[in-house]
Amino acid sequence: MNHLVAPSILAADFANLQRDIEMINKSEADWVHVDVMDGMFVPNISFGFPVVSAVKKHAQKPLDVHLMIVEPDRYLKSFKDAGASGITVHYEACPNLHRTVQYIKELGCRAGVALNPHTPVALLEDIIGELDMVLIMSVNPGFGGQKFIQNTYKKLTDIKELSSRKKPDLLIEVDGGVDEHNAANLIEAGASVLVAGNSVFSAPDPALAISNLKHAIVSFRS
Repeated sequence: MNHLVAPSILAADFANLQRDIEMINKSEADWVHVDVMDGMFVPNISFGFPVVSAVKKHAQKPLDVHLMIVEPDRYLKSFKDAGASGITVHYEACPNLHRTVQYIKELGCRAGVALNPHTPVALLEDIIGELDMVLIMSVNPGFGGQKFIQNTYKKLTDIKELSSRKKPDLLIEVDGGVDEHNAANLIEAGASVLVAGNSVFSAPDPALAISNLKHAIVSFRS
C-alpha cells in the first residue's frame, strides 16, 4: 500500500486557517490531521467542536481527528457530528479501551489508538485485531515542533510485526518530528501514514513539502 500523508493543522496559521485548508485540498495530502487537546491529558489546549466543524466546511480531504483528552468517550459522537472520518484515542486515557473502540466503529469512523513514547506496543496485543489504525507518537504529545525520539523506529518495527500476525491491513501512523529527512526511514520501519505539522507549514512551499513526504519512499529507493 502506498503511504498516506496527513498534514497537522496544529502548525497552520490560525488567522488564515481557511487558506491553509485550501492549500491542503490542492496538495497531494490524503487526510487533514486535527489534534484536539484539553489542557489536562496534555499541557496544551487546541481545537474544540466549532473549529473542527469550520474546518470540515472547507476541507475536501477526510478529517483524521486525534483526541489527546481525558474521558474521550463523552465526546466521540460530537466529533463524529463535527466531521471526523477517523477518531484516534490514547491508550493511556481509556480504562475501557475495547468499549471505546467499539463505540467509534458504531459511529462509522475509523478507529485508532495512540501510544505515547513510553507506552510499549505489547500492550495492544489483545485489542489490535479490533483496530483500524495505531498511532505511534514520536514526540511527547502536547506541542508541535519537538525533537523526534529515535526509539520510534523500533516501536514501528514492533507494531508492524504484531499487525502482521493479527491485523495485516492495520494502518500505522506516526506523528511528531516527521519531515522529508526521516520520512523514508519511517516508512521502511513500518509507517503507512505520516503526520507532519511544522515541517509542512514552516516550509517556504508547504505544498511542495507535502509532495516530498508523499514521494519520500521513491527517492529513498532510487
